[in-house]
Amino acid sequence: MSKSRHYKKIYQKDGQKKRWTFTILQTALLVALMLPVLAFGSFVYFAKDLPRPERLTEATLAQPTKIYDRTGNILLYEVYGEEKRQVLPFSDIPLHLQQAVIATEDAEFYTHSGLSLKGMGRALLINLGLRKSQFQKPGGSTITQQLARNSFLTSEKTITRKARELVLTLELERRYSKDEILGFYLNQIPFGSTAYGVGTASELYFQKAPKDLSLAESAVLAALIQAPTYYSPSGPNKDVLLTRKDYVLSRMTEKGFITAEEADQAKTEELVFQDVPNTIRAPHFVLYVLDSLMKKYGEEFVREQGLRVVTSLDWDLQQKAEQAVKEVAQQNVASGAHNASLVALNPQTGEILAMVGSKDWFASSSSPEGCTSGKNCFFDPKVNVATAQPGRQPGSAFKPFVYAVAFQNGANDKTVVMDELTNFGVWGGKEYIPQNYDGKFRGAVTLRQALAQSLNIPSVKVLVDMAGVEKSVQFAKSVGIGTLRNPSFYGPALVLGGGEVRLLDMVSAYGVFAAEGEKSPPVAILSVADARGNTLEKNQNTPIRVFAPEIARQITDILSDNEARAPIFGEHSLLFIPWASVAVKTGTTQEYRDGWTIGYTKDIVVGVWAGNNDNSPTNREPGVALAAPIWNRVMAYALTL
Repeated sequence: MSKSRHYKKIYQKDGQKKRWTFTILQTALLVALMLPVLAFGSFVYFAKDLPRPERLTEATLAQPTKIYDRTGNILLYEVYGEEKRQVLPFSDIPLHLQQAVIATEDAEFYTHSGLSLKGMGRALLINLGLRKSQFQKPGGSTITQQLARNSFLTSEKTITRKARELVLTLELERRYSKDEILGFYLNQIPFGSTAYGVGTASELYFQKAPKDLSLAESAVLAALIQAPTYYSPSGPNKDVLLTRKDYVLSRMTEKGFITAEEADQAKTEELVFQDVPNTIRAPHFVLYVLDSLMKKYGEEFVREQGLRVVTSLDWDLQQKAEQAVKEVAQQNVASGAHNASLVALNPQTGEILAMVGSKDWFASSSSPEGCTSGKNCFFDPKVNVATAQPGRQPGSAFKPFVYAVAFQNGANDKTVVMDELTNFGVWGGKEYIPQNYDGKFRGAVTLRQALAQSLNIPSVKVLVDMAGVEKSVQFAKSVGIGTLRNPSFYGPALVLGGGEVRLLDMVSAYGVFAAEGEKSPPVAILSVADARGNTLEKNQNTPIRVFAPEIARQITDILSDNEARAPIFGEHSLLFIPWASVAVKTGTTQEYRDGWTIGYTKDIVVGVWAGNNDNSPTNREPGVALAAPIWNRVMAYALTL
């Protein structure tokens, strides 16, 4: 190649590079010039319809979400049905309440111009899982942004809505003073139930005007803002609310609003909440449903979008269950058991038909003599024992799962074991020598007799020699008992109920026996539709085969054999329903802390727990005495429906 041609090629490449550079610079300059124009245009477009200041108190309010029973006709609960608000002059809102809200929701409120880059960054890191949050997942919105969104916009997650929010935020900051914005916000923000604004919230929860609130009470209201349904003092997360209240007080200290001494004093103040008016049916079940909705759709969406939720609840059965639990649990007080809980479900579909979390949601907490002040030793009506973590020990109600594993490994109901005094070696630092309930030994017994009569020594032998701890734990987990720990944590006492379980999980697990080895996880929601009637979700629970049907049939046949269990329980015990074949098992834990009865047919499973909230012992009463009376009444009624 000649030198002239070589240099010509170099000059051409150099010229192309310069032209590309020039084009890029032109484009960048054009974009730089257009951005302010586009930004200004967007600002004008979104800001042109901004309401007048007086219209901030006339904003369109949220549509309530309605929760129904399975027929879609019985209204169980209306989330923020009728909004109640009391508009207060800013001067009537105490300074410590203002400061509590600012410290928690927007610490730089009086210094920023409506947007907080720090808050947005923090929220982004938490949403991406790069930073942990102590409480519910927070947003990066300032108080002004929240006001713009709550007053004029929907909660839809779109770029257009977010753009309108940002523009409205800047315009609000331009038009109103900081005190005016804070006043609007405190008069409009939802606080749970039907309360909107600090005036109504103060009256609802404390029966006080805001000016009379203590520092601790103001901190409670500030704590509620983030998730008023979840933190409701009348709900199951009251302890979490009080923890968040202390967090609010700590934040106020960090920001210099109060001293450490004032915060410590407020943290120890004993708060008295007023009962929220009775506007809810099947409260423990409804809150269980609400918790599921909040996790899936978010608090704001559920609160504002007018959802129609049809649940699995059978209202007739629920009423019967509530009555039985309340009446029998009250009788059980004489036996040292102050509470009870019940779950009923359809084993073929997993649909929860009834859920009673305590003996009386609307009762006052009781603290018998000798309890520490402020501690509900025996009965807290708002705790849903059916779903509470970490759960309770099930006693002998756990035995069917171990026997099922033994049957899988080749044993059957005619297999013989010896019921005799047996030392199973050292476990937990001492020799493990279990006893039967009646202290007797029967010699050679079949597995049918051992399970039907709930004999402890033969059952431990079944675990050790025929099933194994590891396989038994794996089996229990496979049928839905997810609270069990690693198998290495348990020893031979597993078969006697050494692991902690939840009532809902146990009832669902027994449902797998009823469905002949097919598992349908618990279902509480049948359908959800939006305000326009569009279906957002519909239950399509498909059963999963967990174990062979013949294993389930063997367990069911034994648990429904009244003759086989009669030597221990009698021929006409509360476990026997004359006109129906019902499989049933009881359970009693060590020191008589928990009493269980769980039974089923192919169409329904009913499980009952009885005992005390603080896990204190009863007066040596077994599950057949405390839980079976409730179970019998509800199961007998269900079989007539």
